[in-house]
Amino acid sequence: MRISNTIIVILCLMLMPLMALAQTERLGEDIQYGFSLRSTSGGGDNAPFWFTNNRYGLGPVDNHTVLGRAYIKRDAEADSLRFWRIGYGADMAAGYGNQSEFCIQQFYLDVQWKMLRLSLGQKERASELKNAELSTGGMTLGINARPLPQIRLELPEFWAVPGTKEWFAIKAHLAYGIYTDNRWQQNWNDGTPNIYTKNSLYHSKALLMKIGNVKKFPLTLTWGLEMACQFGGKGYNELSYTGERLEDGVKLGGNIFKAFVPSGGDVNDDAFSNAAGNHLGSWHVRFDWTGKNWSVGAYMDHFFEDHSQIGMQYGFWKDMLLGIELNLPENRYVSNIVYEHNGTKNQSGPIYHDATPENPQQISASDAYYNNHIYGAWQHGGFVMGNPLIISPMYNGYLGMEGMLHNYFNRLNAHHIGLKGNPSPWLSWRAMYTYEKNFGSYDKPVVDPLKGHFLLLEATYKPKKLKGWGFAAAYGHNHGSLLGKANSAMLTVSFDGWIRKYN
Repeated sequence: MRISNTIIVILCLMLMPLMALAQTERLGEDIQYGFSLRSTSGGGDNAPFWFTNNRYGLGPVDNHTVLGRAYIKRDAEADSLRFWRIGYGADMAAGYGNQSEFCIQQFYLDVQWKMLRLSLGQKERASELKNAELSTGGMTLGINARPLPQIRLELPEFWAVPGTKEWFAIKAHLAYGIYTDNRWQQNWNDGTPNIYTKNSLYHSKALLMKIGNVKKFPLTLTWGLEMACQFGGKGYNELSYTGERLEDGVKLGGNIFKAFVPSGGDVNDDAFSNAAGNHLGSWHVRFDWTGKNWSVGAYMDHFFEDHSQIGMQYGFWKDMLLGIELNLPENRYVSNIVYEHNGTKNQSGPIYHDATPENPQQISASDAYYNNHIYGAWQHGGFVMGNPLIISPMYNGYLGMEGMLHNYFNRLNAHHIGLKGNPSPWLSWRAMYTYEKNFGSYDKPVVDPLKGHFLLLEATYKPKKLKGWGFAAAYGHNHGSLLGKANSAMLTVSFDGWIRKYN
C-alpha cells in the first residue's frame, strides 16, 4: 500500500510554501513532535477486532506485529488570536506484520482565515458527532481506513452565523482526493477472477447545522447531511461479465461535477443510467443536554447507498446507528459511557429491478451497503472507510472469499458499549465490548447467523517524573463464528514533546 511517486511529488509541491513560511518566528512556535513503538503478540485466527479496527488503517491484522511511528505537527489553533493561521504535519510508520511495511500516514498543510480552512494533503479526521475513543465510528466516513490525500475546504468547527446571537451555527466541508491503494488492490486480486480499480478519485461533502446556545439553555439539536463518492480512475475485470479478459482495463468517467451532483451513467452500463461513481452518505441527528460538569447526548447516523434510503421512498428508516453518550462529573472511576446499536438488515428490501419495457416497475432495493459493481467496495487498502462492524474485505480470506474485493457481510445487528475513566492525572483506562450477529448479504446469505464477541481492555500510564513518556497495555479478545477466536496483548511506548519557540 505504498504511495506512488506522483502522489509524493504532488504533496511535496503542496508543502513548498510551508518550507518558506517555517523560517518565520511565528511558525516556529507550538510545534509538537513524538514517536511510539507498538508490539502485539498472541494467538488465534486473527488479531483481536479492536486491535485492528478504528486505528486509521494502522491496526494489526496478524497476531505478531511491531510498528514504529514518528510525527511532527503544528495545529492551526496555535494561532487562535490571529485571522490567518497555519498548521502542518508529517507522520510516518514502519514495521512488520502490518498491512504496510512503510507508509506515510499523514502529510498535510492547513491554511486558515478566521473560521475557513483550506487543507492540503493526507490527514486523519475524526467521525462527525461521535466519541473518537469509544464509538464504533461513522457509517459513511469513519476512522477505520488510512486517510486519503485530498484538497479540502472546510469550516472545521461550528461557526455561529452572525445575527443569530449564537443560537444557530454550521459546520461544513467540500473535498476532492485520490486513492493510494493501487498496488494493494492489484496484489489482492492477483490470480483471482475479480474486479479492481486504479487511480480512483474521491469526493466528500457535508453540512451540519446546530440550533441552541448552551450559555442560555442546556439543550442543543444538531442535524445534517454527509455524502461521499468514489469516481474516475481505471477499472479492471479479471474475468469480464462477457467472459473476456480485459488486459488494459476500462477508463472510468471522472467528471468532478457529476461527483458533486450525482448524475450521469456508469461507463459500462449499456442499458441503464445510474449516477456516475459509487455514491453513499448519512443523515445525522444529535440531541445534547449540557448540565453542570456533565452532559448526555443521543444521536442517529442513518446510512444510505445511492438514493433509495436518502428519503423515505421505501418506508420509515429501519437501518441506522443509534447511540447514547454520557459524560459524568469528574470522579475516580468512570468519566465517559457510550452505548450504540447498529442495524443494517433491511437495506430497502431484498429485490432490485431496473425498469424495462416488459416490466416498467422500478425497484431500487437490495442496497448492498459498501458495495459497488465497478469499484468493488467502499474501502481503502482493505479497510472499510465507514463503520468496521460491516466486515472489511481484508477478512474475506478467513471468511472463504479469498481475493474478493466486496463486503459480503453487510447485514448485521450489533450492540456496543464503551467505558472510559481517569482515576488520576497520570492514569487512564478504557474498555469496549461489542456483540454482533451477522447475516451475510442478500447476494450471499449465511445458513446460520455468524456471531462475534469483541473485547478491548486498555490502560495508559504517564508518570509525572518521566514528562512526555507514556506506557500503554491492552488486552484484546475475539470469540464466536464470525471472526473466530483471538487472545492477544498489545504494548505501546510513546513520547510526545513540544518545541515552544525558536530562540
